[in-house]
Amino acid sequence: MLLTLLRLILVCGLLAAATATPAQPVQDLGAEFWQWRARTQPNTSDDIPRIVRPDGWTPDWSAEAVRARQAQIATFEARWRALGETPQSVSERIDYRLVGSALARVRWELDHVAAWRRQPQFYVDQALIPIFEALLPPPPVERARIETVIRLLERIPATLAAGEANLDDMRGPFVDVAISGLSRIPDSLNGMAAGLQSFVTRSQDRRMRTAIARALAAFDGYRTFLNSRRQGLSQETAVGRDSYRFFLERVALYPYTPEQLLIMGRQEWARTVQFQELEGNRNRGAPELPIGPSIEAVIARLDADELRVRAFLGTHNLLTVPDWAGHYNAMAFPAYLAPIGWLGRTFDLTSQARVGQNATVYLPEPSPSLGFFNLSITRDPRPIIVHEGVPGHFLQLTMSWRHPNPLRRHYYDSAANEGTGFYAEEMMLQAGLFDDSPRTREIIYSFARLRALRVEVDVKLALGAFTIGQAADYLEAAVPMDRATAEEEAVFFAAAPGQAISYQIGKLQTLDFLAEARTRLGDRFNLRHFHDYLWQNGNMPIALQKEEYLSMAAGANR
Repeated sequence: MLLTLLRLILVCGLLAAATATPAQPVQDLGAEFWQWRARTQPNTSDDIPRIVRPDGWTPDWSAEAVRARQAQIATFEARWRALGETPQSVSERIDYRLVGSALARVRWELDHVAAWRRQPQFYVDQALIPIFEALLPPPPVERARIETVIRLLERIPATLAAGEANLDDMRGPFVDVAISGLSRIPDSLNGMAAGLQSFVTRSQDRRMRTAIARALAAFDGYRTFLNSRRQGLSQETAVGRDSYRFFLERVALYPYTPEQLLIMGRQEWARTVQFQELEGNRNRGAPELPIGPSIEAVIARLDADELRVRAFLGTHNLLTVPDWAGHYNAMAFPAYLAPIGWLGRTFDLTSQARVGQNATVYLPEPSPSLGFFNLSITRDPRPIIVHEGVPGHFLQLTMSWRHPNPLRRHYYDSAANEGTGFYAEEMMLQAGLFDDSPRTREIIYSFARLRALRVEVDVKLALGAFTIGQAADYLEAAVPMDRATAEEEAVFFAAAPGQAISYQIGKLQTLDFLAEARTRLGDRFNLRHFHDYLWQNGNMPIALQKEEYLSMAAGANR
């Protein structure tokens, strides 16, 4: 009876967050902001912040468009401040702070990271990642998608021209990264076009080839521009302490200083090193996990394991998987996607507009030379299923996209999403999913070791204590991991400060949240219900989730 009462109180709290209340102006501001954000949000190679764009959208980073962004965010901020006294209930105050976090992220992007002024790769990403994302949903590739690809290809010269006009504060290491990557683009775009041959009409093929030729000429001009300005540039890539504190306090809503983050990350790294060593010692003499014999075998196993993971969640009373939630399945790289797969995370996690559809992870042919994560998939797909698929990112996003409160359907910062994905790995480990495979448990600990090290890398890159090269050296030696993956991670984290800490710090916040909820509720605490709340609200910072959940728990105690 008490558990039933608690469930009722918590569900009522969730419904209250979605009801039209005196805080309706906050809801209206949030809705208007997210419509604007769909037109203006920068593209990134990360898979969490992907957003549904309006029909006919193309990227616009012209000087005029940037000025318009700056003016509009200032207007949104003024309106948000004026609403400060509007929220009444705890859930309404949470919504208000959510909008503030979202606005702060835009300010972080424009004024603090300022990739549009400092990072030449930013414009390569704005030019190419929309094409990559248009081709991520599984085949067949309908004619409408081909038209989108052509339109985006035709936009590339204007995007690169905007870069040449806006990049007035370039940093040498970021220029070097961009120049190095430009050599991959001709083969990538031509390979993509060749792979699309079975889906295009003759007219579309002709227009696509023309657009690619013009795009490649624009990329050649962009390379010339970068080379001509490389000499004498600042080598500084750090955002600096003040900006990093802005991110921690205003965007991610972390209650920690950079120094506290370093301690937390180091402690977790030491803990996972011990666990990994103990596991390895326990498993001495156990055979290594074999690499899958074929791509077909790896795909079949992943799809079958996904069903078993879903069943495990239910039978072990861990999390409710809605019947309407799609599945997380695997597919070999289509011929058109393989050449451009380096542009981003090759997971199609669907979107708010495609809730209920299946997600897709694209996999390469099994090989001992694969990178850190792809190699683990060929040995046992379950760790990646748990983090990226079910119960991880795909299921968490799917549940959040159906939240009754529209404001909670959107991404604010990846700390909650990545923290939940990382939490899911240890949750499933401790619950016994990997009891049948000692070497898979070692993979889980190696993942945890990497996530803990990322904290130190992120903080030191942001504060200027690490160069990109030093960060790559550190990751390669301390995880350990292959050099190519280490360099890729170091470059990404330098360009996107704050993202690398999200896994470990988000997970630690979640553990603190769970412990506090269990202490407050005592025997009335229900793990499955806690997880259901965490997953449904997983797009908003853990600090806000904790505040709301514990306020409902306090109500249950009265």
